[in-house]
Amino acid sequence: MTDEVLKRISSPERPTRGGQPRAVDLSNVHKSFGSVEAVRGVDLAIHSGEIMAFLGPNGAGKTSTIDIILGLSQPTVGDVEVFGMTPRQAVTKGLVAAVMQTGGLLKDLTVRETALYTAELFPISRPVDEVLKRAGIESIADRLVGKCSGGEQQRLRFAMALIPDPELLLLDEPTQGMDVAGRRDFWKAIRADADLGRTIVFATHYLEEADAYADRIVLISHGRIVADGTSAEVKGLASGRTIRATLPDADETALRAIPGVDNVEVRGDTVLVHSRDSDLVARRLLNETNAHDLEITARGLEDAFIALTGDAADEPSEERRAGK
Repeated sequence: MTDEVLKRISSPERPTRGGQPRAVDLSNVHKSFGSVEAVRGVDLAIHSGEIMAFLGPNGAGKTSTIDIILGLSQPTVGDVEVFGMTPRQAVTKGLVAAVMQTGGLLKDLTVRETALYTAELFPISRPVDEVLKRAGIESIADRLVGKCSGGEQQRLRFAMALIPDPELLLLDEPTQGMDVAGRRDFWKAIRADADLGRTIVFATHYLEEADAYADRIVLISHGRIVADGTSAEVKGLASGRTIRATLPDADETALRAIPGVDNVEVRGDTVLVHSRDSDLVARRLLNETNAHDLEITARGLEDAFIALTGDAADEPSEERRAGK
């Protein structure tokens, strides 16, 4: 972190980790819209330099929480600090920027003109050509925004967010509408930028993105955090394993009757058995059926997501916090 940035965020008695200021502090944050409580007592500390994925089903409270961090919305109850300041102060200093799903673009301007106008909003900004290159859109700088694809427009939003050289970058469904190649290239650019020490917080419904790119995953459901940890830690909260085997003419009813079996999927000659006791199931399959080519794997992030963000996750336990 440069001396210039440290001056921008200087404040006495700021909580730090390894000499770096804490990027975000949410303490007992609630947000209500009439009778609907979108955020229900969120406590969250995000340290400088982290790459954190914010996951949850639709209506879980992700966007409401991001809006609070950006200063676009005020909490009904609770305290919010961004680099030890109010969110509005941090945004004004250019410490925070965001890449949102939609909006914010004028279709009659070119890509470069859009970036230049954005740069005029900040007292300190990075060179426009530099941010366009980092976002991978320098080759279309003279193209009208209205002629850009959805993925190119999203890259432009990324470039605009980089202009004030923010210390915290929030991405709300940043690859929505991109094809596979576009998503891969976008995340390559994000990773390169994160390697410079920027704090990245992103919300996505592509679980593989969280698994591949996040240092830390926070799951939110019904406005509450139900899991917080590394990808491996969160996956570990979905108890049990999956046994995959080749078993022609499988008797699904008999498989479901095996003790410890949670679920059975039959896909042609292949069976997938989800169980809390994979050893027992494997022995039964090998000794009592014609099953062969067995594979036993830990359950994935999707399994953890489903297990932790359903109705059972409404009241999170300490175990779900993955030691955080």
